[in-house]
Amino acid sequence: MHNEMLQNPRVIIVQKLYAQEFNKESELIFPRHKYKKLIKDVVLGTLERKELIEETIQQHLSKDLSVKRTEKLLIVLLHAAIFEFLYRPQTSLNIIINEYLNTADFFLKQSQKKYLNAILDKVSKKIRS
Repeated sequence: MHNEMLQNPRVIIVQKLYAQEFNKESELIFPRHKYKKLIKDVVLGTLERKELIEETIQQHLSKDLSVKRTEKLLIVLLHAAIFEFLYRPQTSLNIIINEYLNTADFFLKQSQKKYLNAILDKVSKKIRS
Protein backbone atom coordinates (compact mmCIF):
# COMPACT_ATOMS: atom_id res chain seq x y z
CA MET A 1 0.00 0.00 0.00
CA HIS A 2 1.31 3.38 -0.93
CA ASN A 3 1.65 5.75 1.97
CA GLU A 4 0.39 8.67 -0.11
CA MET A 5 -2.77 6.66 -0.89
CA LEU A 6 -3.26 6.11 2.84
CA GLN A 7 -2.96 9.87 3.30
CA ASN A 8 -5.48 10.61 0.54
CA PRO A 9 -8.36 12.45 2.25
CA ARG A 10 -11.04 10.50 0.34
CA VAL A 11 -9.44 7.16 1.26
CA ILE A 12 -9.57 8.24 4.91
CA ILE A 13 -13.20 9.37 4.49
CA VAL A 14 -14.20 5.99 3.03
CA GLN A 15 -12.31 4.08 5.74
CA LYS A 16 -14.02 6.05 8.51
CA LEU A 17 -17.49 5.70 6.98
CA TYR A 18 -16.95 1.99 6.34
CA ALA A 19 -15.85 1.45 9.95
CA GLN A 20 -18.98 3.27 11.16
CA GLU A 21 -21.15 0.93 9.06
CA PHE A 22 -20.02 -2.00 11.18
CA ASN A 23 -19.51 -0.32 14.52
CA LYS A 24 -21.91 2.56 14.97
CA GLU A 25 -20.71 3.05 18.56
CA SER A 26 -17.07 3.52 17.62
CA GLU A 27 -15.74 6.97 18.38
CA LEU A 28 -14.78 9.00 15.34
CA ILE A 29 -11.30 10.40 15.76
CA PHE A 30 -9.81 12.84 13.27
CA PRO A 31 -6.04 12.97 13.67
CA ARG A 32 -3.97 15.84 12.32
CA HIS A 33 -4.02 15.95 8.56
CA LYS A 34 -3.54 18.62 5.94
CA TYR A 35 -7.20 18.06 4.90
CA LYS A 36 -8.64 17.39 8.35
CA LYS A 37 -11.49 19.87 7.86
CA LEU A 38 -12.54 18.26 4.56
CA ILE A 39 -12.31 14.76 6.05
CA LYS A 40 -14.29 15.69 9.15
CA ASP A 41 -16.94 17.66 7.18
CA VAL A 42 -17.54 14.87 4.68
CA VAL A 43 -17.55 12.03 7.23
CA LEU A 44 -19.84 13.77 9.72
CA GLY A 45 -22.00 15.29 6.99
CA THR A 46 -22.44 11.95 5.24
CA LEU A 47 -23.44 10.27 8.50
CA GLU A 48 -25.80 13.12 9.46
CA ARG A 49 -27.53 13.17 6.08
CA LYS A 50 -27.56 9.43 5.46
CA GLU A 51 -31.35 9.29 5.02
CA LEU A 52 -31.37 12.13 2.53
CA ILE A 53 -28.50 10.54 0.60
CA GLU A 54 -30.36 7.22 0.53
CA GLU A 55 -33.49 9.02 -0.74
CA THR A 56 -31.35 10.59 -3.47
CA ILE A 57 -30.06 7.14 -4.45
CA GLN A 58 -33.62 5.77 -4.43
CA GLN A 59 -34.90 8.68 -6.49
CA HIS A 60 -32.21 8.66 -9.19
CA LEU A 61 -30.69 5.19 -9.17
CA SER A 62 -33.42 2.75 -8.18
CA LYS A 63 -33.25 1.09 -11.62
CA ASP A 64 -29.44 0.93 -11.64
CA LEU A 65 -28.63 -0.10 -8.12
CA SER A 66 -29.93 -2.55 -5.56
CA VAL A 67 -28.63 -1.22 -2.27
CA LYS A 68 -29.36 -4.54 -0.56
CA ARG A 69 -27.31 -6.51 -3.10
CA THR A 70 -24.51 -4.00 -3.64
CA GLU A 71 -21.27 -4.32 -1.72
CA LYS A 72 -21.14 -2.09 1.35
CA LEU A 73 -17.89 -0.50 0.24
CA LEU A 74 -19.39 0.64 -3.05
CA ILE A 75 -22.36 2.11 -1.15
CA VAL A 76 -20.00 3.96 1.21
CA LEU A 77 -18.09 5.44 -1.75
CA LEU A 78 -21.40 6.46 -3.32
CA HIS A 79 -22.72 8.04 -0.10
CA ALA A 80 -19.60 10.16 0.38
CA ALA A 81 -19.56 11.27 -3.26
CA ILE A 82 -23.28 12.16 -3.20
CA PHE A 83 -22.73 14.13 0.00
CA GLU A 84 -20.05 16.13 -1.81
CA PHE A 85 -22.26 16.63 -4.89
CA LEU A 86 -25.00 18.02 -2.64
CA TYR A 87 -23.08 19.97 -0.03
CA ARG A 88 -19.75 20.97 -1.57
CA PRO A 89 -20.89 22.98 -4.60
CA GLN A 90 -17.55 24.79 -4.70
CA THR A 91 -15.92 21.51 -5.78
CA SER A 92 -16.52 20.61 -9.41
CA LEU A 93 -18.32 17.38 -10.26
CA ASN A 94 -15.34 16.16 -12.29
CA ILE A 95 -12.99 16.61 -9.36
CA ILE A 96 -15.34 14.78 -6.98
CA ILE A 97 -15.88 11.92 -9.44
CA ASN A 98 -12.16 11.62 -10.19
CA GLU A 99 -11.26 11.67 -6.50
CA TYR A 100 -13.69 8.87 -5.71
CA LEU A 101 -12.61 6.82 -8.73
CA ASN A 102 -8.99 7.17 -7.60
CA THR A 103 -10.09 6.13 -4.13
CA ALA A 104 -11.96 3.16 -5.63
CA ASP A 105 -8.64 1.88 -7.06
CA PHE A 106 -7.71 1.25 -3.48
CA PHE A 107 -10.84 -0.75 -2.60
CA LEU A 108 -12.61 -2.13 -5.68
CA LYS A 109 -12.04 -4.34 -8.70
CA GLN A 110 -11.86 -2.68 -12.11
CA SER A 111 -15.38 -3.85 -13.06
CA GLN A 112 -16.82 -2.33 -9.89
CA LYS A 113 -14.93 0.88 -10.57
CA LYS A 114 -16.54 1.17 -14.02
CA TYR A 115 -19.94 0.60 -12.43
CA LEU A 116 -19.21 3.25 -9.79
CA ASN A 117 -18.11 5.67 -12.53
CA ALA A 118 -21.36 5.16 -14.46
CA ILE A 119 -23.46 5.64 -11.32
CA LEU A 120 -21.56 8.73 -10.14
CA ASP A 121 -21.80 10.22 -13.60
CA LYS A 122 -25.55 9.65 -13.76
CA VAL A 123 -26.41 10.84 -10.26
CA SER A 124 -24.12 13.90 -10.45
CA LYS A 125 -25.97 15.14 -13.54
CA LYS A 126 -29.32 14.68 -11.80
CA ILE A 127 -28.22 16.40 -8.60
CA ARG A 128 -26.50 19.38 -10.19
CA SER A 129 -28.49 20.01 -13.31
